[in-house]
Amino acid sequence: MTATTPQPAAGVPLGPEWTRRPANLTAAVTAELVQRIVRQVYPSGTALPPEPVLCETFSVSRTVIREAVKVLQEKGLVRVRQGAGTAVTPAAHWNMLDELVLAATIAEDESLAILDDLVVTRRLLESDMAQVAARTADEQTLARLRELVDRMDELVDDPATYQEHDRAFHDTIMRASGNRIARGVVRSLESQVINTASYMGRSGRDMCKASNRGHRRICERIAAGDETGAAKAMFTHITEAWLVRRGEAGDPGRLER
Repeated sequence: MTATTPQPAAGVPLGPEWTRRPANLTAAVTAELVQRIVRQVYPSGTALPPEPVLCETFSVSRTVIREAVKVLQEKGLVRVRQGAGTAVTPAAHWNMLDELVLAATIAEDESLAILDDLVVTRRLLESDMAQVAARTADEQTLARLRELVDRMDELVDDPATYQEHDRAFHDTIMRASGNRIARGVVRSLESQVINTASYMGRSGRDMCKASNRGHRRICERIAAGDETGAAKAMFTHITEAWLVRRGEAGDPGRLER
């Protein structure tokens, strides 16, 4: 006789595939609910299953479910209405800067559209910061940028170390701009996708060499005090680097401006 997987009772979704019971149940349940909402197991516009069903699904107490739903509400994923239950909100209401929401959305988006939007946002902010840096960068900053560019030429056969210097190059420019808000947004977005295969894409010697040519152009325009040229060089660099990494999935035309 062939063994079969036990099925849940009617109307009760399958429980999470936890290999062991998490130490922080609220965090684990919240993460699982975020993924289910993004995957449309619980579609936008529908009601989240009632507390008793969720308690049974996750084998947790009402307190854990209530705490998790409160976090979901803070992330913009649900709306709690007294006497009317908890409704899943449209995607337009979700906090896309939230780590769990962004990660789950990226995981479900085979078209890479969400990463295209992330790159467009990063490109907009970093182009502006490069423009300001061309006006404000001091000799110490310029020396640091030149040092990083020269070092990256030596690291084209070591992509992992190259990428560390790549991030340092961009961060040096962002700090030189003095725009802490823009830098904070870019760093937050980057930190959430830096280990995502779909964002990092392919890597190798030729790609590192091409990337560093872009860095050198940016460095030269900043050193020359060319604000417009620095912004354009950053715009071009970020666009070209992403087009190479992203491959042919989805619609690369989303990057056109």
